[in-house]
Amino acid sequence: MTYVSIVTPCFNEESNLEELHERIRHVMSGLKKYKYEHIIIDNASTDQSVVVLRQIAKKDKHVKIIINTRNFGHIRSPYHAILQAKGDIVIALASDLQDPPERIPDFISKWEDGHKVVVGVKQSEEPGMFYFLRTIYYRGLRMLSDVPLIENFTGFGLYDRTVLDVIRDINDPYPYFRGLIADLGFERAEIIFNQPRRKRGISKNNFYTLYDLAMLGITNYTKIPLRLATMFGFLSALVSFFIGFVYLIYKFIFWYEFSLGSAPLVIGLFFLGSIQLMFLGIVGEYIGAIYTQVMHRPLVIEKERINF
Repeated sequence: MTYVSIVTPCFNEESNLEELHERIRHVMSGLKKYKYEHIIIDNASTDQSVVVLRQIAKKDKHVKIIINTRNFGHIRSPYHAILQAKGDIVIALASDLQDPPERIPDFISKWEDGHKVVVGVKQSEEPGMFYFLRTIYYRGLRMLSDVPLIENFTGFGLYDRTVLDVIRDINDPYPYFRGLIADLGFERAEIIFNQPRRKRGISKNNFYTLYDLAMLGITNYTKIPLRLATMFGFLSALVSFFIGFVYLIYKFIFWYEFSLGSAPLVIGLFFLGSIQLMFLGIVGEYIGAIYTQVMHRPLVIEKERINF
């Protein structure tokens, strides 16, 4: 009998956990050919999430809980939970109910057809500006990258055991998971789903987490920003030399009438300074990514396991 691991990261989702558990239990009860485990990793929630999880795990032995010693971030904690899964297939979905558990049978059906990876591609109900910016980012990164990245894929999907074995061998301490799945090149199917708005609670994504994901995707899958910095440096040097030469000739011709003034100097200094800081920041992001790889710290430190 095929064993399915369902993996759910959790942080301050006390109002959604009971419904999430019931919906997954209901879906899996209809799949008679499959046994399952439901791994929920709590990233040191500050609300009553752990209390709710203990109650769920007490009445349902399918549910296995990992509680972290502290908040290890939105990338490391879910990735660690996926690596703990023992199933023949692993299904990852969020705990905020925006990844509908009712699509699990569709994922499994595609897996039965021979696909090693089945990804959920969302059609979001988020505000238009956020959806627009997200679309622009994905399309821009896809154009810059050598890897055909998947637009509007957040990690919600199914992964075969062979895929997880390869990911374990890679042993990346801070992976861009959605890019990694595309990079491996396994045959995949895409399932489009409507992502509903949150019914309860607030999103744990903020400017920092979204920026972190965006820069992680850029530093992992394209070197073009570094090359743009080099090319722009050459270009700005040529332009500066040309403008300086023109000013010199103009000064020679109109020695007494022409006065340079301070405004062009100030504007030029601020412009070049801001460009230098921007590209130093880009270089710093790449150095930071290398530093994370070299340090190779553990993904998380577990405080407790339940039902394992």
